[in-house]
Amino acid sequence: MTTTRRIFTDEFKQEAVALLASSGRSLAQIARELGVQPSVLRKWQRRLTGSGGPPMPPIQRAAAPLTTGADQASEIARLKRELARVQMERDILKKTVAIFSEAPR
Repeated sequence: MTTTRRIFTDEFKQEAVALLASSGRSLAQIARELGVQPSVLRKWQRRLTGSGGPPMPPIQRAAAPLTTGADQASEIARLKRELARVQMERDILKKTVAIFSEAPR
């Protein structure tokens, strides 16, 4: 049986490290809730804080101003696709947290 390597977006990594910094919970607990190994979360944290490894690129928050109606329509379509993807990721994370928050049977 082969396992495929999961790929996480830079935004997911940055949000995971931000959650670790702001929640007050242990690294192991956050890693369990997110479904990643603690060593992976620790590596992301080190890369973001500058303690080794190449730094991650910052999250792009603002887009350049649009000039034409066609540009605006394509930008709206792109944003709708991105919103749908982010909402799906959020829902998956909510389900993961609910599963790991349950008492063992």
